[in-house]
Amino acid sequence: MKVCRRETFNAAHRLFRPEWSDEKNREVFGKCSHPNYHGHNYALEVWVEGEIDPLTGFVIDLKDLKHLIHEFVSDRFDHRNLNLDCPEFEGIIPTTENIAKVIWDILREQLDPKFGLEVQLSETEKNKVFYNGK
Repeated sequence: MKVCRRETFNAAHRLFRPEWSDEKNREVFGKCSHPNYHGHNYALEVWVEGEIDPLTGFVIDLKDLKHLIHEFVSDRFDHRNLNLDCPEFEGIIPTTENIAKVIWDILREQLDPKFGLEVQLSETEKNKVFYNGK
């Protein structure tokens, strides 16, 4: 059984490699390499897989999952510049793929190992990534 909690956060970022010229960064990353950054309204879905607890009827109490997401993800990344404000992205280009992986790593540490975990992150209505640790 899988259950999901959806949350949102807003963050700015810039996709670029500092060792590349501005021209090369624009060629590879397009508008996303703009030197003054740009932002997104991210939609995060955290999927937890496990057995249904016969006492509670829950796989996991979604209220507890909500608190984990707020404490370890939303409070950390919401209204931040991922490149400048978040040490988790030092030396990592904050692509949607990398953001999802960082979030998965953070939440994996907080969840009981008995649970499966998948993170789905939407950068826009048209772009979404899935990460389950593989």
